[in-house]
Amino acid sequence: MAIIKKSKIREMQDAEMQSKLFEFQKELNSERGMIATGGRTSNSGKIKQLKRSIARILTILHERKIGIVRKVKAAVGSTKAVVATGAKPAAPVAPEKKN
Repeated sequence: MAIIKKSKIREMQDAEMQSKLFEFQKELNSERGMIATGGRTSNSGKIKQLKRSIARILTILHERKIGIVRKVKAAVGSTKAVVATGAKPAAPVAPEKKN
């Protein structure tokens, strides 16, 4: 349950993403608590999967907040743009030249 793909996250609404985020954070705390008390987890890679899923959700929430638009592959194979609300992203800054 911990692995969730970026395409599935991008299809979710913000409220649904927040609820998934809360669910994953709760599950991660449970797993960490089990290890801290000397217990074993059912799956040794679960903590890593949970952390990555949380990071994916937070990244996509932040992208939507600042207005980055990403392409999402549809089931048929065509792509559609996910419209993000918020401010437009800042222009890239050129690196300084050193003499």
